[in-house]
Parts: sequence; C-alpha cells; structure tokens
Amino acid sequence: MTDTIRPARPDDFTFIHAIAARTENARFIIDEDDAALAAHVAAPDRDLVIWEDGGTQQGFALFAEIGNPAARVELRRLALATPDAGLGAPFLRALIAHGFDGLGAERIWLDVAGDNLRAQKTYARAGFVHEGTLRRHWCRPAGDVADLAIYGLLREEWQP
Repeated sequence: MTDTIRPARPDDFTFIHAIAARTENARFIIDEDDAALAAHVAAPDRDLVIWEDGGTQQGFALFAEIGNPAARVELRRLALATPDAGLGAPFLRALIAHGFDGLGAERIWLDVAGDNLRAQKTYARAGFVHEGTLRRHWCRPAGDVADLAIYGLLREEWQP
C-alpha cells in the first residue's frame, strides 16, 4: 500500500461531506459546512488532512492544538470512505506518523463516544491508552448526550 497524508483542499470537501453524512458516521461526526472546513484548512493550529492510497481518497481527519506549548496534538473527526475493508489500522498508523513526525507532537490524544466500542478497540490496538471517561459530556449531532472516553499516545510509546 502506498499511502499518503496530505493537506485537504476545497475540492476535497465533497468527499469529506459524503463520509461524515453516512448513517453509521452521523452519530459520531459532525458534518461541518464548507466555510467551517475552509477555516480548518486556513487555521495555523489545525490540519485537515486526506489519507490517500495510490492517489485515491480513502479517509480524512482533523488535527487540532498544533503548536501547543506542551507539544500535544488532538486527533479528531477521523473517518474512512470504506469501512470494513481492513483499512482502519493502516489509516491510524499513517495519522499517528503524521502527528509525531509531521506535526512534531510529543503526545497525541483523542476522544471517542463511550458507545463506539469498535473505535475504542482500534485505538487501543494502535497503542493508545484509555486515560479516563467524561460522563455525559458530548451533545451528539442528533441531540442526545454521550460519554466521552479519552485516549492518549506518547511519542515514546509509539511503535511505528
């Protein structure tokens, strides 16, 4: 697999919307409008990225808190175009490498809905450590409130 992480461009927004709007993702990902996506692209403390394999878009993610004095980077809004295709592990490996090597992070953290057990297992297999749970913390796009599990990975824990 020849995969690449690259910055998102406005012509990627349709791809991002298509993934975020899928029924299985709508509970976990907010489908932001083009203006919000463009703001992520322009912001110096964020990095909206596209994951490609052989030049084909396969997934997207948003990194936040870039430039934080503690060298932490938040990984959020990550999703694949084709779930159940065995791409979760390589996608996450590419994102982690980008966070540590590309963005200079010493710590990558993320949160995940407490009922998204599939994602939690994927993060744990990638080396992320469950650091705690914020109970009834996040109002989902549909309006219900969910727990958030917090996961973190330190550079020295990472096994590329």
